[in-house]
Amino acid sequence: MLIDLTQDTLADLIKENNKVVVQYSASWCGNCRIMKPKFKKLASENEAITFVLVDAENAPESRKLANVSNLPTFATFVDGKLVNQTQTNKQEVLLDLVQEIL
Repeated sequence: MLIDLTQDTLADLIKENNKVVVQYSASWCGNCRIMKPKFKKLASENEAITFVLVDAENAPESRKLANVSNLPTFATFVDGKLVNQTQTNKQEVLLDLVQEIL
């Protein structure tokens, strides 16, 4: 499942879903645009995980959940808790992050 978050409600989604992977990005971020289709593809291949796209500029409370300081940042949450996060533009690193929670 892929959710494009339109409100700053990531905390609620994390509570409601067992496994969550988040891409924090911004419209001006080139690496974010490069990673977005790869993130969407991963979402279509992993139905047991909820994938969420978050516009980091419009979701300050959601950013705090993973201490986001650079973009794109990817974060994984299991049972409501942050498991890992990384800043990357490499698909292999994103794949490893997702594998950790499968």
